[in-house]
Amino acid sequence: SDKEYHVRLEAKGDGYVVNIAFGRRGSTLSTGTKTSAPVYYDAALMIFEKTVREKKAKGYTEGASGTPYQHSENNCRVSGLLPQLLNSIEEPEVVRLVESRQWAMQEKKDGKRLLVRKENGIIEGINKKGLVVAVPDTIVKTARELKGDFVLDGEAIGDVLHAFDLLFLNGEDLRGQSCERRYVALLNLLASGLPKHIKPVHCLIDPMDKVSWLRTFKRQQAEGIVFKLLSAPYTAGRPNSGGAQLKHKFVATLSAVVAKVNQQRSVALRLLNHEGWQPVGNVTIPANHQVPPVGAVVEVRYLYAYPDGSLFQPVYLGERRDVSAEECVCSQLKFKATEED
Repeated sequence: SDKEYHVRLEAKGDGYVVNIAFGRRGSTLSTGTKTSAPVYYDAALMIFEKTVREKKAKGYTEGASGTPYQHSENNCRVSGLLPQLLNSIEEPEVVRLVESRQWAMQEKKDGKRLLVRKENGIIEGINKKGLVVAVPDTIVKTARELKGDFVLDGEAIGDVLHAFDLLFLNGEDLRGQSCERRYVALLNLLASGLPKHIKPVHCLIDPMDKVSWLRTFKRQQAEGIVFKLLSAPYTAGRPNSGGAQLKHKFVATLSAVVAKVNQQRSVALRLLNHEGWQPVGNVTIPANHQVPPVGAVVEVRYLYAYPDGSLFQPVYLGERRDVSAEECVCSQLKFKATEED
């Protein structure tokens, strides 16, 4: 199995808490707690040991490896920051942007969106909804080693943050500056210590370099690519169409809501349109994943969608706790191209 589960007994205030982190190995783990409030040590130890026993009974084995997470007292509170979200483009637009020196190209990392804010010695994560979330301890440690205060934007994969933008530096708001200037500032910040667990995402501008790396990304089965207008500021939220930052996925993925739990480890999925919820077929849940409950938001990779909206060759990737049900819309669907297309 490539699934992992971490449980930690930690001091908090006058008592102790039992925190957990779980998910696919190599991905950014979901986090939670077994104690809604601090309890006495003996009580926390009982909860800790009970959790360990339960996981061992399900086939988990103890190991020293893993990704410990730092929990914040502000988890799930509004951070005051929102990330810039991207609209998708198709192949013809990709060709145009590859040829333009006005647009930079970066690999689209296949992790979880994570802003990391360091302010007055406090380090916390912010998800795509703008809520404060837990941060892997390795990323926290690296952030502490970097000089000054900052807000990084990036994609977390396992215990590494792949940073692609710098929004604040030592109290200065950089979001109004050009993408090019922000990226140079990001490189300067990270070059100061060559950090292990916060790494810059490579930026390509020359058309020949972009063509070469585009082939490499496809060969390496990367998730996709991102294009950024070098002169553009950082704008929170997603525009109705277009935008100064655009994405192109090599594989089709979508977020859907679980409508029903079937027998034989599969679930029925649904998406939202102007007429309400629409069924889009079923997906099998691999043995190394827990079966998600009705109402959960899950991520699915698929080859294409049939005209009726059902998915061809869907593959379950896991739950998405940073995506709301209202975002699971039919416009995500990519249909099979026809000869007329």
